[in-house]
Order: sequence, then structure tokens, then C-alpha cells
Amino acid sequence: MSNIAIKAENLSKAYQLGEIGTGTISRDLERWYARIRGKEDPFLRIGETNDRTSKGTSDIVWSLKDINFEIEQGDAVGIIGRNGAGKSTLLKVLSRVTSPTAGRITGKGRIASLLEVGTGFHPELTGRENIYLNGAILGMRKKEITRKFDEIVDFAGVERYIDTPVKRYSSGMYVRLAFAVAAHLESEILIVDEVLAVGDAEFQKKCLGKMGEVSKGEGRTVLFVSHNMGSIEQLCNKSIVLSKGTIEYSGDTHKSIEHYIASNNKKLLYKRVGNQSSIINNFHFVNHNGQITNQLSLGQPAELVLDLDLAKSKSSYEIGINFKNQFGELISHLTSQDNQLLINFETKKIIIKINYISFTPGSYLLDIYLLNSNEICDGYEGKYELIVENSTKALRPGGFPSHVKFFTPSEWKCL
Repeated sequence: MSNIAIKAENLSKAYQLGEIGTGTISRDLERWYARIRGKEDPFLRIGETNDRTSKGTSDIVWSLKDINFEIEQGDAVGIIGRNGAGKSTLLKVLSRVTSPTAGRITGKGRIASLLEVGTGFHPELTGRENIYLNGAILGMRKKEITRKFDEIVDFAGVERYIDTPVKRYSSGMYVRLAFAVAAHLESEILIVDEVLAVGDAEFQKKCLGKMGEVSKGEGRTVLFVSHNMGSIEQLCNKSIVLSKGTIEYSGDTHKSIEHYIASNNKKLLYKRVGNQSSIINNFHFVNHNGQITNQLSLGQPAELVLDLDLAKSKSSYEIGINFKNQFGELISHLTSQDNQLLINFETKKIIIKINYISFTPGSYLLDIYLLNSNEICDGYEGKYELIVENSTKALRPGGFPSHVKFFTPSEWKCL
């Protein structure tokens, strides 16, 4: 018996930009005539990939184009991609919120989806009434909902407001109740979009734990969209990387994240400098959970790892690192000289251990230089985007000393 929970075959979804309709009655009739003959819509042939950064020449865009994948029962699958990559469209097609333009999708079992804050909620009804309403929408019987009701309310942590109309809930309370309903009702497939970002850190951790329990403990299938690579790696055993509506990579989550980060770094505008007599092959951050990611948590430890290919030289090498804010202003500077690190031609890897991340939450760019006798051998200016996020452990007791700009203290190690 097949163990496939979801299967997509040549799945495509096209959207028309601008006003509804093709602009003329003759074009609308041409599309209608093609449809009743079972032919392809003639205007979809000129559709373009969904690149939101460029104007384009066609008003038809492919949000998804020829997507093929199989997801086995019990898998937890992450959907990764930049804004506009087609992640939410894919989940809406899987959830039957919208139909595909071409191709087909098959699945086994009931689907519970949480695509937006308050999906399936009526603002005038109370939390109690919405639990029963949402459960019914998800295909559950009243007895099933009643049996799970106390668990749902306890998980959501909104018992005091359960008989209050949800229009008076905050966005955080909305998503707490909506996730609790979707996760506790007995559907075979759970689909969750980026909505968990609305919740606080404690609730996000609770939700990840529940989804892990649903997947590993109960054998249910989970599809999870998030821009938090740490959450994806913690929960998902497989991942799909989308780019402009197509699958760019699919497989092991750790390798998918590496591919996504490397792909993003290539797309950043940066300048390569130096004579390339020796080179920096690769560099990446490792967060406090041991995950390769460009997202670090305020107040938590991390590591910066550099892979090098050095030519034989009589003098030692140096590493210099600049951290800049979104306006290109220098925030902090590190150098291997400050730590009296000896880097010679036998060095293959450098690990910089960071005890405390103390940047203000936000986005930063890195300049990294490899020098020999004060001459730049290799360097990347503005290549890597580092994201610092808030954390429940934002500050150690007493806060950070005023002179600390990035972390304290740090240890450099050659391998």
C-alpha cells in the first residue's frame, strides 16, 4: 500500500496582473472557446516567471510552474524561499483554497491548514464558538471537537477570553487559538504558513514542540513555511527550496538550508577584491543550537566558520571582518591580530567562537578580507546578510558592558 500523503504532478498556478479579464470581449471569447475544447489557455503561453523586482512584458505570471514532488506520511517538510517564491501559493493549492491552473495534486486524509492569522474565524463569534466553527470547517464532528476542547483552550492559553468575541483578541491571541485548533483536531495533514511569527518566543517554541509531536509521535504529515531557518531545521526532516515558482532544491533539510543561504548570498550585490593568490572558499555562521544559519539570536552564543585555501608563504596571514548596518555604516570590526592568531599556509579552517551576540535586532552585511603582508589576497564586500533576532535571553544578568559592540569575549581557533 502506498505511503504517499501528498503528490504533486506538473503543478502550475498562473495569475493575471492588473484588472480582471483580458481587456477585450474577443480575447475573453477566445479563452472560453479554448477551455470548452479542452485546450490550453492561449494567453498562458506568454506568461512569465514571477519576478517581483522587474517590470516584465506580460500581464500573466506563473506563481508556480511545473512543480513535482512526493511527501510521505509522517514527514515534516519545510518550504523555504524568498518573498514571492510561491510558498504561500503552494500551500493554498494544497489546502484547496485555490485551484491549480495546470497539473494536479493528490493526497490522502483530511487537511488542517493555518495560512493566515484567524483563518476560518468569524470576528463576531466567541473563541468557544469559533473552535466549533473552525473544527467543522476542517471536517471534524462535534463529538471530536468537544473531546479535544479543553486541550485546545489550555494550549492556546486564552481561557479567560474564551467566551469573548475574537474581534477583541490581539493578533497573538488570534494565532494562539487558531494554531491550537488546527494542531489538536484529528486531521492527517497539518499545513502551517508563516503565521507563527506573530506569536511570542515562548509560544513559537511550544508550537514547534507540538508540530514535532504531531509528526514524529502521531505519524501525521506536516508542511511548514518559515523564514526562520533554525525553526525549519529543528522541526523538518526534509525541505523544498522554491525560487520564482519552481523547485530549486529538494532533500535533506540541512543541505536545503545550506543551498538556500548560499543562493541568497550569490544574489546579494557585492564586490570581490584582492589578487586571489589565496582565497576564502566559504564562510557561514552556526547558531547556539549548532545549526548553519544566517539568523542569530540576541544574547546567545554563535560561531563564524571560514574555509580557506592558502598558498605557501613565508609570512603569516590575517583575517579582517567588518559588520555594517543597512545604511552601509560600519558597526564593528574584528581582526585576527587582536587575538594574536597565527594563520599559516597549513591552515584550512578558522572558527571564531562568539559568547554573546549583542547587535540590535535587524539586518547586517559583512565585509571579509584575507591579507598577507598587508596585501589583500581575497575579500568579499557586502556579500553576506546576517539577521539578528530577539530572544528570550536577550541580555545576560547586568546587561552588556558599554564597550562591547558585537560579542564578548571571543576565541579564534585554527584547524
